[in-house]
Parts: sequence; C-alpha cells; structure tokens
Amino acid sequence: MLIIGIDPGISGSICFFEDGKIIDVIEMPTMTEGKKSKKQVNGSQIYNEILKRINKLENKDIRVIVEQVSAMPGQGVTSMFNFGQSYGILKGICSAMQLPIHFVRPAKWKKYFNLINSEKDASRTRAIEIFPYYSSQLSKKKDANKADAILIAFFYYETRKIDE
Repeated sequence: MLIIGIDPGISGSICFFEDGKIIDVIEMPTMTEGKKSKKQVNGSQIYNEILKRINKLENKDIRVIVEQVSAMPGQGVTSMFNFGQSYGILKGICSAMQLPIHFVRPAKWKKYFNLINSEKDASRTRAIEIFPYYSSQLSKKKDANKADAILIAFFYYETRKIDE
C-alpha cells in the first residue's frame, strides 16, 4: 500500500510512504501569483508528482492522508483564505485522480507521537528518531513540514488496522 501523507499549505510537504518506509518527501510545489510574487500551491505539479509515483505501482492500493486543518485564532484573513485554497486544491486533485482521501486532525496524530504542546521542531526530532536513515533530509529547521508529512503518513500506517 502506498500512503501519501500531506501537510497542506504553501510551506507544507508531501510524503510517499510504502511498506513502513519513506519512499520520498517533497516540499509542496508552489508558483508565484500576481505582481507581488505571492506564492500559491501549484496544483498541476502536485498532480504530476503523485502521478509519477503511482504509475510505477503494480498494486494500485493507495491512501491519501491529509492533515485536517481549520482556521486558527490570530491568523490573518488573507493567509487563512490561501490556506483554505491549498486545502481545496488537494481535495480536488485527489477526487479527480479517484484516490481515496482520509483526514486526520493535528491533535490526533500529534497525540499519538506525544507532540501535543511541543515546539514545531519537535516533529522533526521525532521523525529522525523513528527514521534515522532519513535524517540527512531533515537536517534543517525548515524541514519540520517534511517531518509532519512523514509522521502523518506513518500515523496512518500504524493505526489503519484499527480503522479497517
């Protein structure tokens, strides 16, 4: 089974996870929008990245796990709109590709890894502890979003038997 763990948003990441191993992790594909060079999620590239990896599969058993996000107090209206737009693009791509999509709340997967009320960087430390062979790809502080995508995928891998 290929599990695609997604930390949505412009600075998010996508993890491709199979048989208990990380196959690949990519930063969320983005592109600039308008004159102010604001970033937005590049839906075409997300589609291409997923398609490239699922075309190699003989067994088409695929699950997409997306962090179920919502508005947070103190976040600006524009940034919340952009975040929601990214989330919608991901849902649309999965629907168009006919991929089963599951949502997991941050509190649920973070509680599983004992990351509630911890620093953002704690997920990077936890991912390195679980997958030491992937530590060189998680060496920078900005790689916390990659770690989140990894842990989202691994959470589903570890707990899916409970749900099935």
